Amino acid sequence: MGRQPEQRAEGAGPFTTRLTWHPPGGGTAVWESRPARRRGILAVHPPGAAAPRPTSADDTALARLRRLNAIAATAFVIGGALFAAGAAVAQFGSGDATTCASIYFAGGLFFNTGGYVSLLQVVNAPRHVPGGEGRLVTRPWRWWSYEPTRVDWLSAFVLFTGTLVFGVNLVFSFLQGLSVRQVNRLIWTPDVIGCLLFLIAGHLAFAEICHGRPCIRRRSLGWWIVAVNQLGSVLFMVSALAAYTRPATDSLVNSDIANWGTLTGALCFSLGGVLQYVERP
Repeated sequence: MGRQPEQRAEGAGPFTTRLTWHPPGGGTAVWESRPARRRGILAVHPPGAAAPRPTSADDTALARLRRLNAIAATAFVIGGALFAAGAAVAQFGSGDATTCASIYFAGGLFFNTGGYVSLLQVVNAPRHVPGGEGRLVTRPWRWWSYEPTRVDWLSAFVLFTGTLVFGVNLVFSFLQGLSVRQVNRLIWTPDVIGCLLFLIAGHLAFAEICHGRPCIRRRSLGWWIVAVNQLGSVLFMVSALAAYTRPATDSLVNSDIANWGTLTGALCFSLGGVLQYVERP
């Protein structure tokens, strides 16, 4: 048996986010998790070349990634816009509680869609062949997979779970005549849990794009998308904490912060969706 090509793996903890190896034909191939799954490319530096060149997946994989990217981006743009509209209605008093809940619920459905399609992007992304010639392989279409050892899968799964938990909060928000304890248990608690899951998903996304180390990449569109979405998650968490109903006074901690936090956080997710249109195969 011949000697296997030397490989150098980088990543965050147990997760591999970048892999470098020397193909049998010479040169260097570099696979990075986010560019491979979002844009369908890896970098190959042929022998004697002055600079590396991107190598893309086949047309089937690229067309698949483009469709998924467009659907996810559109869902987050619309979902964020609806959440912002709901917060604006609540802040400026232009509608009753049912109107706000209806707008939020519609936005939540789009967030659910964006979260699931983001997971599909990971599940159906072209895979690399370590030690191979430096190319990506397209696998058959799947609606689901279980790959917790991949940081991109874990980030997308946690994000999707967060959107589902938000759905619990949004459904219970239609109920009338709840006591303060019931409001905090049925509406506020799922809201905080959903925000926490969003923050965890964003942290994992940073770990993927920065390979486990703190980084600022001003020229990386992927980094900006992750950063804008994480800012939105932080603002959502601030909003959720301010929306706690104090039993002693039967009032929110700060309704203005709750509404403005939701509005600005939602706009961050809409902006992230707009930027996602550009990060396409």
